[in-house]
Amino acid sequence: MDLSTLCIHGQDEQPDCTGSISVPIYQTATFAHPGVGQSTGYDYSRLQNPTREHLEKTVAALEHGADAMAFSSGMAAISCVMELFRPGDHLIVSDDLYGGSIRLFRNISEKNGLTFDSVNMADVSAIEPYIKPETKAIFIETPTNPMMGVTDLAAVSKIAKAHGLLTIVDNTFLTPYFQKPILLGADIVIHSGTKYLSGHNDTLAGFAVAATAELSEKLRFIYKTTGACLSPFDSWLLIRGIKTLPVRMEKQQENALKLSHWLRTQPKIKKVFYVGLPDHPDYEITRKQTTGFGAMISFEVDSGETAKKLLENVKLVYYAESLGGVETLITYPMLQTHADVPKEEREAKGIHERLLRLSVGLESIEDIIEDFEQALTERN
Repeated sequence: MDLSTLCIHGQDEQPDCTGSISVPIYQTATFAHPGVGQSTGYDYSRLQNPTREHLEKTVAALEHGADAMAFSSGMAAISCVMELFRPGDHLIVSDDLYGGSIRLFRNISEKNGLTFDSVNMADVSAIEPYIKPETKAIFIETPTNPMMGVTDLAAVSKIAKAHGLLTIVDNTFLTPYFQKPILLGADIVIHSGTKYLSGHNDTLAGFAVAATAELSEKLRFIYKTTGACLSPFDSWLLIRGIKTLPVRMEKQQENALKLSHWLRTQPKIKKVFYVGLPDHPDYEITRKQTTGFGAMISFEVDSGETAKKLLENVKLVYYAESLGGVETLITYPMLQTHADVPKEEREAKGIHERLLRLSVGLESIEDIIEDFEQALTERN
């Protein structure tokens, strides 16, 4: 089945017995048993709920996984995956990560006895020297947040398998519409479903997709035990959002490419980081392992004053944290997504007072450009 069709119908080719085209919202905490030792297949909504089950089967199919678990947020999904490991275990992680992931690893996972090494995974040869007897997994964000670095997933997965390690990939920026990590060798795929999968900035969600039944069994046990499952109504919102994922991703990518070219013409903008630009250092590997470039752009302006001026003067574009929705959002990473990362460390990565991040939406690109143009003019 084509991905666009799967996004709309999930794996259910026909409506349920009522004929409802929209998946029903089973807003219930528990389910009655037909008799002693008997079950309808549903017992308690923390374990499974029909609305959430439809969503999870859809996401698993989109990612070519054996199973998917829907969580109350992306961070809840990553937290669940970290529970696969024991004190003393070691993970190798991308050196450019979403600040929330860094915060989790350093303040929660390390407290629980895990250790981490951060590596620039755009250079695959840099990974193997960090592998130790206690190493259990490689955790990758690609493209990275916010510097838009790209990792060769097939190459890293090959290294991981040679050493018996798990490959965990955060696929939030590109979604399964543009990138399918499991087909490139990944064992677990993570999403902040809040972002492109939902697509409307109206709910929080997360996913962990397991490539095998064995991993699914381990994650399901943690999932039901820790209980950060997605509610029925939020599951329905994600089902609705995914129906338009292909058309949204295509249009947002089109807008992002046009906007990135325009940004490069502006005197006050010194660097543009977008993986769809042919001179991006990872452009060729992106073309090799994906079917698109997405709609995330970071850019560096000439001063902190220009950055603040831009943030305070945009009118159509919203100055807000998050990404992936139909509205164009601009974010100040040093004060928002990466505020908890020590200044010296984040500035060494280029996350300083001059760096801004854009999630390009579905508005007319002419209107987006006009808004940036007026925000950058001297008269404001």
